[in-house]
Amino acid sequence: MIQLLNIVYTLAAFVMLLLAGQAVVRVLSFGRHEENAVYRFLRFLASPVTRVVRLITPERVADRHVPVVAFFLLFWLCFALAVYLPKLAGVDR
Repeated sequence: MIQLLNIVYTLAAFVMLLLAGQAVVRVLSFGRHEENAVYRFLRFLASPVTRVVRLITPERVADRHVPVVAFFLLFWLCFALAVYLPKLAGVDR
């Protein structure tokens, strides 16, 4: 169980890095991010998570805000796992 939660934590942190990298490339490409191969590759890798977040968010949330919502949901998931994984493992901090 703890190993599974550790894998979930690692994958969530990895996708957060992908979304952060996507945001950085978007800012640095000065509005031409759709032409950038790195941006498209990062978007492709993070697309499963953004699709799931699109399904759970209301229709009012714009599509361009879905990666931001995904980032914050993953942040809170990582935070919760970072707090509770040591307790589940029996490690005192």
